[in-house]
Amino acid sequence: MIGINIGSKTIKVVELEKNGASFSLVASGVVGYSGTTVDKMSEEKEMASIAQVIKKLCVEAKISSKEVVVSVPEPLVFTRTIKFPSLTDSEIASAIKWEAEQYIPIPVSEAIIQHAILKRSDTAGPDGGVIVLLVAAPRIIVEKYVKVVHMAGLMPVAVETELIALSRALSPIDKTVLLVDLGGSSTNIAIVNHGLLSFSRSLPVAGDAFTRAVSQNLQITPQQAEEYKKAYGLSPSQLEGKIKNALDPVVRLVVDEIKKAVNYYLTDEKGEMPTTLVMSGGSSGMPDMISALSKTVGMEVALRLGLQCVNKICRKILT
Repeated sequence: MIGINIGSKTIKVVELEKNGASFSLVASGVVGYSGTTVDKMSEEKEMASIAQVIKKLCVEAKISSKEVVVSVPEPLVFTRTIKFPSLTDSEIASAIKWEAEQYIPIPVSEAIIQHAILKRSDTAGPDGGVIVLLVAAPRIIVEKYVKVVHMAGLMPVAVETELIALSRALSPIDKTVLLVDLGGSSTNIAIVNHGLLSFSRSLPVAGDAFTRAVSQNLQITPQQAEEYKKAYGLSPSQLEGKIKNALDPVVRLVVDEIKKAVNYYLTDEKGEMPTTLVMSGGSSGMPDMISALSKTVGMEVALRLGLQCVNKICRKILT
């Protein structure tokens, strides 16, 4: 089984092999990519170009399988929880598309809609009923991702959101955690309750915004700013704290959104307070980023980058 993530900066591929009740890593690879994103592609030659990049990456990484699970970027999907009365599973399945009309900003006929039951309570009163996770994506965007995978000579068997994939891979099943994926173009925030994605939000501020802040503040090129960001991050002792000072306003913006997400989940969703913040994504590896978030968010922070996640994925995927 292959997993492919087509990001705004890189394309990543990983192959896992099932061994009994668990999975082991067979191969992996990553390549930089700065072309048009899949969702904005309109011409066949653009899709053929990125498909060729994926095909070459798979060859160089010695990927042998053809079956693929591909992720769709979080800003392109609509995810939210809905509360139903005490209906059966089949009744919810029949009602979900009608309910979806009021929650997604595109016609239901143009969307691919899936759902999962998060919680069922037979208690009388306002605490009773069924909590359902609704996930919807524009059909045309999903079809573009599927087409690119086909053009790369692979067989797509599933399409899922980035946060659902990360939730399964990184979140423990015995507690509630806050998951923050700090990527290139977006910061994706999720609250995962005992292994189940229960809340998500996407913020269009992440690594690119950090780089712009450093570039503008220090009057240097974006390429130089990227290197300084990676090398010095939020360290107050490096370069007289100039990089930290440039980054601080953007980091505060991300922290404020994280706090808003948690507050909404606790007050409106009546959820359980997360005990740990799990960080992933390339931008979360900046120096002193973890300590800064731990202080400002007020909870323990765990960092999960790259292949650090593989052992957890191997134990949990498809089990």
